[in-house]
Amino acid sequence: MTRAGRQAQRERLPPAFALCARAWSRQIRGVRLPPKPLLTLALVLLAPLCRANDLLDRFGVVLIKPSSTSIYIGTVSMTMPPFVRRDSVYSSTYFARVFPYFFYNESGRISIVIPDRDLKTIEEGGAIDFKGSALSDAGEKRRVEGRATPTGPSGGRIRVRVFVTRRIALTYETTYELRGPVAKAPAVTPR
Repeated sequence: MTRAGRQAQRERLPPAFALCARAWSRQIRGVRLPPKPLLTLALVLLAPLCRANDLLDRFGVVLIKPSSTSIYIGTVSMTMPPFVRRDSVYSSTYFARVFPYFFYNESGRISIVIPDRDLKTIEEGGAIDFKGSALSDAGEKRRVEGRATPTGPSGGRIRVRVFVTRRIALTYETTYELRGPVAKAPAVTPR
């Protein structure tokens, strides 16, 4: 069909069907083309590295259930808020309540070192041993050791030994639960 024939067809259409001007070349230039093959290859090769951090993100916050252990004529209850992971160290505070000897109650900070390779072992279903330390508010340092055994994809059993002296250790057996990545603090503007 010739150019004059197309023009004649356009003029015969009713006004309800308005036609766009022939600006196809401008429209085509505005469409984004897919990325270059080299860029695509780089993204494919780097994707597993980003995925490795995503896998460890679920270990960002760990909740330890409160537990207690027996002593000579009483019990010691240990309560800890969720542990938060920074680099390879989980840290939190603790409160130990000694019943009936309330004057031995203690609170402080506790930190446990668990490297990335141990987290991958837990993810695969294997048990790990860990070490750490606790520092009471009164300045007394305590050695901490333990073993974590997963029982499912988001939790497991944990045994923690807190050395009160060189020879005396309190052993707590409880459970842990993975709470996911560390929440970002909301941006707060001062008033």
